[in-house]
Amino acid sequence: MQSSSPVPNQKRSVLSVSDLNREVKHLLESNVPLLWISGEISNFTVPSSGHWYFSLKDARAQVRCAMFRGRNRSVSFQPQNGREVLIRARVSLYEGRGEFQLIVEHMEEAGFGALMRQLEQLKAKLQDEGLFDTARKRNLPYLPSNIGIITSPTGAAIRDMIHVLGRRHPAAEIGLWPVAVQGQGAAQQIASAIKKAGHSGRHDLLIVGRGGGSLEDLWPFNEEVVARALAACPIPTISAVGHETDTTVSDFVADVRAPTPSAAAEIASANAAELFKELENNSIRLYRALQHQMRHLQQQVMLRRNRLRHPREQLQNRAQQLDHLEMRLFAAGQLQIQQRRAQLTAAHRALAHCQPHRRIKEKREHLQQAAAGLQRSTELRLKHSSDKLSHLAKLLHNVSPLAVLQRGYAIAMDTEGKAIKDSSNLSTDQKVNIKLARGNFSARVENIED
Repeated sequence: MQSSSPVPNQKRSVLSVSDLNREVKHLLESNVPLLWISGEISNFTVPSSGHWYFSLKDARAQVRCAMFRGRNRSVSFQPQNGREVLIRARVSLYEGRGEFQLIVEHMEEAGFGALMRQLEQLKAKLQDEGLFDTARKRNLPYLPSNIGIITSPTGAAIRDMIHVLGRRHPAAEIGLWPVAVQGQGAAQQIASAIKKAGHSGRHDLLIVGRGGGSLEDLWPFNEEVVARALAACPIPTISAVGHETDTTVSDFVADVRAPTPSAAAEIASANAAELFKELENNSIRLYRALQHQMRHLQQQVMLRRNRLRHPREQLQNRAQQLDHLEMRLFAAGQLQIQQRRAQLTAAHRALAHCQPHRRIKEKREHLQQAAAGLQRSTELRLKHSSDKLSHLAKLLHNVSPLAVLQRGYAIAMDTEGKAIKDSSNLSTDQKVNIKLARGNFSARVENIED
């Protein structure tokens, strides 16, 4: 039996698992370019780090994907399980588990839904900026002499517009700015043409549009660059994109929206037959207005002729007015003189009434009467006061101690001159003074009785 051991001198190249995974990762990332891949999201998770981890699958297979926080911040929608997406990713390997995975650098919604979401986001943005406000819409010129058209030079739209303008407004000049109206780079061509045509100074009005088509075909007129070019255009604009049921961002930004390119040509022009009819009506109205004005002027001339008089008659009227004014002036002067005379007489009378010697005499008489009255009043007051004093004196005499003494009474007083009213205040052999009606004498107490 032979041994299965290797030959001793044979050298082996042995890799660790980590080395193997690192080599495979390097081979994948260095040899496989960035890829666009579509599929359905499943197992979508967002850990606290903010990175996104999910599987991208179709009916027969799936692949693990990772989109790191620095990249997923630019995604304009929230991924969900079951949503179809389109990603741009590089192929890699997660070394820790040896798992094949995609490192996602860009993600967008796939198909029609993505386009509609992008369209709604742009409309909301421009709406917030005021680009859709009716206040900024400008009126179109009534009869533009030069109309600029930005569209495809080979489409049916330009033929329809030229036909309508030639029929309705043949005097207008048409300036075509040929652009691509669909496909890659069409939006940039349209925006550039709007800017150039608006600043060329040639046109009074600008029509931007194309014929009908799918949402993808009309998409250049939903691009932000076209919308901002229309908003910045210095001349009025008409948006005429697709059919009546088609609506693009350009329709909201332009000054006027036309349902079709043919309708835009009709809006921009006036019907020649209607203009001739209006001109005829205006001529009739002008003739009637002139006739009315002439009749009015003739009436005014006749009225002023009737009012016009001969100069001699005017002089006579003026002379009569002058005589009348002269008589009024004389009468007014006489009235003034009479009034002044009456005022002078009244003043003379007032002055005579106020002569000084007369007023002094009146004052002297008044003073004499007042002095006599004062003397009488003083005499009466003195007599009244004297009578009152006499009465009071009699009353005082009646209550005076001296009057009592006159009736034979005496007043006993101690040595200090105080009246003695109570015998208990006396002592035997005490000296007392006795006051009589006439004179005084001293005595000593010999006996005291209560």
